[in-house]
Amino acid sequence: MQLLEEQDRVAATAPEGPAPRVFEAIVRKRCLTATYNRTQVLMAPHAAWTKHGDLFVDGVTLRLNGAPPREPKLGTFKLIGLGDLAVTDQPFFVSDLFNPGDAKYGGELLLSVEPD
Repeated sequence: MQLLEEQDRVAATAPEGPAPRVFEAIVRKRCLTATYNRTQVLMAPHAAWTKHGDLFVDGVTLRLNGAPPREPKLGTFKLIGLGDLAVTDQPFFVSDLFNPGDAKYGGELLLSVEPD
């Protein structure tokens, strides 16, 4: 009984919203699915960062509406615009397109992938 009470307490205090899912995907190197501008996206998230108080995710887009993109690209997604966000079981490798020292992060890089 005590174990169930502890599990309920942990569940009640766990962070909610999309940010914990993004952080989990980055740490575990698992792809995310989401809807962004009415487009179904499968991405390999590489970084979470802030700018002017807004949270962004940089990720390599692997699929757009089920099809591969024309060229590999590291895209920037505003977290508030990502709907139906979910972590998948699909692993990914760190892309050479990602540079954690990029000036755009301006010291506001919260979390990024570790090199393979």
